[in-house]
Amino acid sequence: MKRFLIFPCVLCLVIGLLAGILLPIDLSGQDTPPALNNTLTPPTPPSGVSQPEDSVSASSADASPLNPEDNFPLLGSACAVNRCLQQQDWTTLAAYVHPQRGVTFTPYSTVDPTGDLNFTADQIKNLAQDQTVYTWGFEDGRGDPIKMTISQYFQRYVYDRDYTQVPEIGVDRIMTGGNALENLSEEYPGCRFVDFSFPSADPVNDGLDWSSLKLVFHPEGEHWYLVGVVHGEWTI
Repeated sequence: MKRFLIFPCVLCLVIGLLAGILLPIDLSGQDTPPALNNTLTPPTPPSGVSQPEDSVSASSADASPLNPEDNFPLLGSACAVNRCLQQQDWTTLAAYVHPQRGVTFTPYSTVDPTGDLNFTADQIKNLAQDQTVYTWGFEDGRGDPIKMTISQYFQRYVYDRDYTQVPEIGVDRIMTGGNALENLSEEYPGCRFVDFSFPSADPVNDGLDWSSLKLVFHPEGEHWYLVGVVHGEWTI
């Protein structure tokens, strides 16, 4: 499986180009995200972005099924979801959620299939109105239960920083980790992920202030569907 990284200053250009194509699409009345590989022509990657040699270019005249090994449509979906989270565009975000599996949220790096909460696309669409207090897991170090509404959880354990501005992206690769078990690949077989990573904000903190947003997708038909959101940060 091909992998590539995007390094500092390139992400903003990629997201700007991709989001400019993806986000204006009218998703009203749709239950599926746009088919990135056969209805849109993605922009040529800017200088500095490594494009796999066997990557399949999109063409409106080519209605071939999604190639699950193609990095560029995967990255396009990940950047679009990232921008939806930044803009709190829950309706568009919901269109990317897997219609049967939903999307599972993990507050720290270790995926817990028995404890992590799962939400449907409809629940994500109505996120702003949901005032239910859920138990999402346990706080690192203290061990107290994480009791938050879904909006509060998103602010703390999903989009705690602006991940459209990360200096590093990993495709199927964990960019920054700590002492927590990184078991994403094992718990999401048949899926791929994009890691939006802040290695460190301040050298004074000796790298302990890193954080990441890992978006997990499952290929199905013509679409990359969001099935997992894994938040990473330094843990005790």
